[in-house]
Amino acid sequence: MQLTGLHHVTAITARAADNLAFYTRVLGLRLVKKTVNQDDVSAYHLFYADGRASPGTDLTFFDWPAPAERRGTDSISRTAFRVAGAEAFDWWREHFARQGVTHHPAIERDGRLTLDFEDGEGQRLSLVDDGGAGEAHPWDASPVPAAHQIRGLGPIRLTVAQPERTEAVLTQILGFRRARSFELPEGEVTVFETGAGGPAAEVQLLTGTGAQARQGAGGVHHVAFRVPDADYEAWADRLKQRRVPSSGPVDRYYFRSLYFREPNGILFEIATDGPGFATDEPMDRLGERLALPPFLEPRRAEIEAGLKPL
Repeated sequence: MQLTGLHHVTAITARAADNLAFYTRVLGLRLVKKTVNQDDVSAYHLFYADGRASPGTDLTFFDWPAPAERRGTDSISRTAFRVAGAEAFDWWREHFARQGVTHHPAIERDGRLTLDFEDGEGQRLSLVDDGGAGEAHPWDASPVPAAHQIRGLGPIRLTVAQPERTEAVLTQILGFRRARSFELPEGEVTVFETGAGGPAAEVQLLTGTGAQARQGAGGVHHVAFRVPDADYEAWADRLKQRRVPSSGPVDRYYFRSLYFREPNGILFEIATDGPGFATDEPMDRLGERLALPPFLEPRRAEIEAGLKPL
């Protein structure tokens, strides 16, 4: 029983229309599901992914009228995307310059070419070279050339005050392996991997000091890890047996989830690969209309009336 990698990262935006424009027109990701936060139907939940809405490629956003994130410790402090090869970095650097995107020069970090950048709300992002390993499913309608498109999520970085407690959860509960470490100006980063390893299955751990982060626009809400559908019940049992306080099984319709907080307060989710986003929309029409799970469908008129047009 093993996590196979990252499933999705969910962040917060206070500007849904700008968010949609940036992630589809600038980053070239596909809007694969336009739905609502199932626990707060006044807010959009937007899912951006590759051309086939593959698990492990999603960056999602809750649309909340929140103030800007206060950066600090005990937070998910950076989210990476995977791209293939040095030529892709040349293209993205020129593209970001043309689009006025805040970015830094590409450098080698942890043995991989990396380019840090931010969206318009200060969301901290990176492009990481995965060498073209594994499958890729470009989106035909993307403004980004297929060879340079984002292939999926890369490593995420956690900045925590007590890294040894997070490490214990990663290794003893979730089955991550300690792989290596590298240096940043802020300190040493330890890399943990799961499944087959590689940038699609890595968590970076950095010791943070100073004030605790306050979640808000431009920040990350939680990270989800992938499990095969058949392992879901076993993971629910594992958390229960280890006496990890959790949400218990939650059916999100597009996948099934388990939520819990690691000791520094960061929200972790375990999510199944299936049934997937084509459950209620054809693959070639994903994200074109407001999709609601069956238990919310009777409230469609009320929910649509409370949402801002996109």
